[in-house]
Amino acid sequence: MEVKIEESWRQVLSGEFASDYFRRLADFVKDAYAKGRCYPPGRFIFEAFNRTPFDKVKVVIIGQDPYHGPGQAHGLCFSVLPPCKMPPSLVNIRKELEAEFGVKIDWKDGDLSRWADDGVLLLNSTLTVAEGKPMSHSGQGWERFTDAVVRVLNERRDNLVFILWGASAQRKGAAIDRRRHLVLASAHPSPLSAHRGFFGCGHFKAANDYLAAHSVTPIRWF
Repeated sequence: MEVKIEESWRQVLSGEFASDYFRRLADFVKDAYAKGRCYPPGRFIFEAFNRTPFDKVKVVIIGQDPYHGPGQAHGLCFSVLPPCKMPPSLVNIRKELEAEFGVKIDWKDGDLSRWADDGVLLLNSTLTVAEGKPMSHSGQGWERFTDAVVRVLNERRDNLVFILWGASAQRKGAAIDRRRHLVLASAHPSPLSAHRGFFGCGHFKAANDYLAAHSVTPIRWF
């Protein structure tokens, strides 16, 4: 698998790309895509990085697994390309935005590329999946790779906002230095858990307030 990734990320993650585990991971992904349908399409596997260069990251949102249905996953967590119907978790994210800012948000689709272009790294813990088989590519090395992504951001950047929805994301962000970054944690926006703390979390406003306080342009959430 040839890694087509934005140059600043290539540099800060060069040690990962040169490692034995990543070579094994690349072989696994190449084989999986050759033998069956997997998502996202190969050109989108590193879309989160290509959309949001290392030095442009302001906010990190950590997801878990790419969507495993046709036409959904395109490399950004929680995001789907049109004409896909907006998934329930993303509907709840929009509801929380509307509640926080007191506005009605008329999104035409579920494509969050605009967030990524504005400095939000939409990072899934696992970057590929087999069609119809959630978590099918877990345990192959992606989690180690994305742990390294979180680690290098934590160590080499200052005043980032890490948004951790759900237990999986919170475990992944456990080592983030809270003295140098803002960490916002709540329940996952899934309909199964959103009412246990996601609704009313205030994360979007809190993120922008923190960025503004550190002379960083806030995110255009809508």
